[in-house]
Amino acid sequence: MPNKIVLVVPEAPVQQAAAAAGQRAIGGKRLRLGTLDNSKSNADHLLAMLVEGVKARMEVDSVVSLRKPTPSLPAETQVLDQLAEEADVVISAMAD
Repeated sequence: MPNKIVLVVPEAPVQQAAAAAGQRAIGGKRLRLGTLDNSKSNADHLLAMLVEGVKARMEVDSVVSLRKPTPSLPAETQVLDQLAEEADVVISAMAD
């Protein structure tokens, strides 16, 4: 009788994508991009590379870049409100 090997793959099932109706429509305008830097070392460099990558692939109307004063605290409400008002998509990054 051959030896039996049992493999356990600890992967979560693939989640379904959100329905298109639940996503914010940009409406034919160029993208308004926002970035939130958590103030860790090199986060600004990582965000700059991401912004340039997005700009290389699509038209970007504006970029608003904001920074938290410290990585250990959440962003202030006024910062989040500004990003919500001035950006269609926000990229947040932390790096070291």
